[in-house]
Amino acid sequence: MPAYVTFYPLGNADGALIELANKQMLLIDYGNQRNPNDPQDQRCDLAEELRKVLRKGNRDSFDVVCFTHLDDDHCQRMGEFFWLRHSTAYQGDDRIKIDELWVPACALTETNLTGDARFVRQEARHRLREGKGIRVFSRAERLKDWMAAEGIDYESRKHLFVDAGKLVPGYEKSSAAAAEFFVHSPFAWRQDEGTVVDRNGDSIVFQATFVDGGEESYALFGSDVDYLALTDIVSISRRYGNADRLQWDLMKLFHHCSYKSLGPERGVTETEAVPNVKWLFETQGRKRCTIVSPSWPIPTPGTVEDADKQPPHRQAANHHRRVVREKQGDFIVTMEPAVGKPKPVRYEISRYGVGLALAAPSVAAASTTSTARQG
Repeated sequence: MPAYVTFYPLGNADGALIELANKQMLLIDYGNQRNPNDPQDQRCDLAEELRKVLRKGNRDSFDVVCFTHLDDDHCQRMGEFFWLRHSTAYQGDDRIKIDELWVPACALTETNLTGDARFVRQEARHRLREGKGIRVFSRAERLKDWMAAEGIDYESRKHLFVDAGKLVPGYEKSSAAAAEFFVHSPFAWRQDEGTVVDRNGDSIVFQATFVDGGEESYALFGSDVDYLALTDIVSISRRYGNADRLQWDLMKLFHHCSYKSLGPERGVTETEAVPNVKWLFETQGRKRCTIVSPSWPIPTPGTVEDADKQPPHRQAANHHRRVVREKQGDFIVTMEPAVGKPKPVRYEISRYGVGLALAAPSVAAASTTSTARQG
């Protein structure tokens, strides 16, 4: 059975839904930034889109909700949408439950938080105290110290931690899920050495492997890491013989098409990637691969948007377009629809590779246009 990955048009914000062969649903980030009071806002209502999918599956929960880090564009308005265990104020029949919450270790220890970032932290702390319904990515000493101060026994909770370089427990290629998740980040040493939390550098990065008909396909979910963090990920993966864990047929692009995920300089026409990142894109991307940029449209040269420091950056987009062109693949921007208003972009992942599903996620029988592997 195929799996599906859906990306939602949210501007410079993240929200992606993974549907496994056994119908499990994993939501990666929830950046619902649409302004409901602005009829001109082209971003989708993420809550409405996800409720459609859940109703179709006769569900009121996600098997997993992963917050890769606590920036607003990855968790905004989650407090309105989810049924949270830590407070009855965020419980009700219309709220969506989270069977298992995934967070980076720094999400539990960060202080001075407000709004939705604080909701995520409080929910994660509550579940860690309970010892269930959570996976914490990396086991930083800073978090161990916090647990000791809170009277939480680390040994009784260590099965809830997943380190970089390990597989997430509970998912196997040979199981009904037909998928596994290999964790690349965060690294515990980065959090222990830093005095200030680096949300982007310490965010969750993983490779998903999907199996259908004996054929494997790979998706890389890169969060908002920059070229320095990616350089570390590549170096460590190659050092420990895990280069294959950085193969990809489908990539959720890093940091909304920022040049800083490629190298230190934006460039004039195309951003030049540092060596390790160049290898990640040019060697590890497989034939007919797809890059999805969860971002606003790519700026036109000479416009105000083109001069903006914030992503997306035209020069980075030119790098990505060149990479996929050479591999006969695709570069997709979530806020650049072919026609009309931006809509969710859904991919079917089957024995034939990664194919763009032509029907909306709420339609039961989606047809696809295949980008099957050859050679």
